[in-house]
Amino acid sequence: MKYRYKNIIVCFSFVALFASCEEELDLSNPTALSIEELLQTDNGFELLANGVLDAYQKVPANEFLLTELRSDNVRANSENGNFPAINAYNVDPNNGDVATYYSNNMATIKHANTIIDNRFLAPENQQYTVGEAYFMRALCHFNLVRAYQNIPYIDKVLDITKDEALDYPQLPEAAVYEKIIDDFKTSIAYLNGVEQNRYRPSEGAAICLAAKAYLSQPSPNYSEAELLLASVVENNGAYNYDLIYTERSNAEQFEFNADPLDNSVDLLTDAEYYANLVIDYGHVLGNAISDGYTDGVLDGSWSNSPALEINDEVVFSIAYDLVSSDNYVTSDSGLDDQVETDSESHSFAMTLQGPSNGINIATLDFLEVMNPELQPVRFYASIDALSYNPTVETNDTFNAKFPTEGEIGDNDWVVLRYADVLLLYAEAILGGDDSTTDSRAIDAFNKVRLRAGLEEVANLTKQQLLDERRVEFVYENQRLYDLIRFGEADDVLTKFSQQNSLFYTNEKKYLPFPQREMDNLPNFYKQNSGY
Repeated sequence: MKYRYKNIIVCFSFVALFASCEEELDLSNPTALSIEELLQTDNGFELLANGVLDAYQKVPANEFLLTELRSDNVRANSENGNFPAINAYNVDPNNGDVATYYSNNMATIKHANTIIDNRFLAPENQQYTVGEAYFMRALCHFNLVRAYQNIPYIDKVLDITKDEALDYPQLPEAAVYEKIIDDFKTSIAYLNGVEQNRYRPSEGAAICLAAKAYLSQPSPNYSEAELLLASVVENNGAYNYDLIYTERSNAEQFEFNADPLDNSVDLLTDAEYYANLVIDYGHVLGNAISDGYTDGVLDGSWSNSPALEINDEVVFSIAYDLVSSDNYVTSDSGLDDQVETDSESHSFAMTLQGPSNGINIATLDFLEVMNPELQPVRFYASIDALSYNPTVETNDTFNAKFPTEGEIGDNDWVVLRYADVLLLYAEAILGGDDSTTDSRAIDAFNKVRLRAGLEEVANLTKQQLLDERRVEFVYENQRLYDLIRFGEADDVLTKFSQQNSLFYTNEKKYLPFPQREMDNLPNFYKQNSGY
């Protein structure tokens, strides 16, 4: 993994066993240490915490299929596997991606609970690992409740017995959110004052995600979310968070444009300034563009640049590295055919080569709002301009945000970035109203607009905020959950489904509870409505 991630795989069967890089543990016998022995080593809790992060590397691998592919942003080619069924809201409880996403989150929760169960043994200099464990437990449950709605909340390492599992029934959505928020708040206390590392959970990330959970619960608590987000937005300098943004006075000029009043003066055109902002927007996800500027448009190609990936806009990110390293088969999620590697791409479906699977194709509905005229900045950093041809209705247009080629990739997965924080802050201030002129919400919203090369607004509406989030975070797996949180999923997705002969109903906002989980405990878990 990149930078401060240390190579560790944490595998659970009946006994938890650990292996790490050679200078930390002897790989000649990688299963030599038991949990009890590991906790007595000087850096045992650090290794456990690294194992939690390593386990989470699997989680984004198929998240795109279950979130973005079930929104109105992207579609699947009708001839490729089960992807069209997911895209059409026709998912089966036995679907492998449905089961894998659930089990990968639960596996990470198990790793986190190992630390939490033993938290009183953590030495003073490794107390931060307890905060990281609470953070990751909350994050994984946050993933699951938004995807499956009514889920069990697992707050300890369970023995592999049915009797103990029976103590963890599916909970109402609101109860799950209450526990998620409590865990995020506990992590805030542990992570207070800990040195920031954007590849690890932090106090700032915990504050912002707790606020997002407040906004996402069935009855949003706007006031609590606003207080939390204000503490970050109004002190963003202390957290080292900011948008990547070039002021016009500092912009690079790509070609000579003579001033009509003085031919010796080179004027900066709007197109040149937009090109600067395109580069900025690409840098957010760690991408650089090769040289090339023709007829007012950047025409180079995007590639991942690890040196750009840790930047002020990243609040929390999961690292992937284009270096083949620790290839260990992991058994923690029961998926013996999967191999965890540092070079594993976060989601092959979202990369430059994803179209070979017939997915990550922009919908015509999305291309109506994401085009060079309406989005002079975000278009060129989000959409593969070479595949864009709106004159052909059946043309496939792909994404450019993750330009890694193939399944082995090095684009990091950004869980949370500052643009999201700013728009969540505006959302919290807007509350349940349809519009606001509150200067704090307007300022936060306009910062994101300006970086996109768009005009400022003086009055912010709920619809404007939802629309802005759609184009800002396309391919970042936010659209479906935004629609649900804003209460617009049924209207938007029903209309989209009717226009595209899909099968959306109001029950299909959530995935089916995995049949595998129901089979493990017959007559205990209840299937979600509609499946």
